[in-house]
Amino acid sequence: MPLNKPALPLDSAPSAVADARRWVSGLCRELGREDLLDCAELGVSELVTNAILHGEAPISVRVRGTRDHPRIEVSDGSSRPPVMPDPASGDEEDIENFLTTFGRGLSMVSMAANAWGASIERNGKVVWFEPASTLQEGGEREGVIDGLHDDVEWYPMDDAVSVELLNVDLKLLLGVLNQYNNLRRELRLLALAHESDYPLARDLSRMFATFERQFPPAMLDKVGASLRRGGKRANLVFQASPQSASIFTTMLEMFDLADAFCRAQRLLSLARNAEQRRLQQWLLNEFINQTAGQPPTPWTTAQTTVAANSHVS
Repeated sequence: MPLNKPALPLDSAPSAVADARRWVSGLCRELGREDLLDCAELGVSELVTNAILHGEAPISVRVRGTRDHPRIEVSDGSSRPPVMPDPASGDEEDIENFLTTFGRGLSMVSMAANAWGASIERNGKVVWFEPASTLQEGGEREGVIDGLHDDVEWYPMDDAVSVELLNVDLKLLLGVLNQYNNLRRELRLLALAHESDYPLARDLSRMFATFERQFPPAMLDKVGASLRRGGKRANLVFQASPQSASIFTTMLEMFDLADAFCRAQRLLSLARNAEQRRLQQWLLNEFINQTAGQPPTPWTTAQTTVAANSHVS
């Protein structure tokens, strides 16, 4: 049974706390990290309770990171960023705000964690912690927030040309974009919490940031909106510079490398499935080929031609 399991959906009910605790403890045993059981169960219980009391549906729990540094994440549908003062500062007002914002749970999470924090997403937030082997009473760790500055103003490069993605399967593309966002976030958090242990995560995270600057930030939102309107296929037009071709070529290799890491369980994340991989290869090859002056190839025929075009990558 693979350890890189998808998230476990949870109800907004007290029973969800026990469900999450059992699920997380089972994964700790599968990882051979029984030393983390007590803190993992305590921390996830508090995070799920807070999500039910202060967050919004949908709520889910998952385990990411690596075998050496597993990370437990609880997500909910509220994008409201948490207020995270330093409870060790001794300022009574800060401590009161800290407890009011989260409930008393996060104070316990900080004592059960080697590292913890919150990641703000477009459609909600994720509060995460890396369970410690022993409870650190009186030694609360300060949490970190990331993802608050993703919506920067975007402009195409001066030499940009139009790239047409024809007959795109919107549902499949949304799955690819979500898988990419999860991987991007995974690498960013690894680099944030353990830069010296995972220098490759730091380098890949920086490369992904360069890659993202080639696309409008609202791409995911537009695809989701088209799906909500009942669309299944669409023609999408983007602006890309011929100078970006080398970035797209490198990313073809980086995505395959990330898949290999996931399958080897060096990352406890889900690799792309075969269909997602084909679509992503086709999309990147379309950017490479069209910025070099070649005509667009619709997705309906790309499934059989992407292998022939892969030498361009």
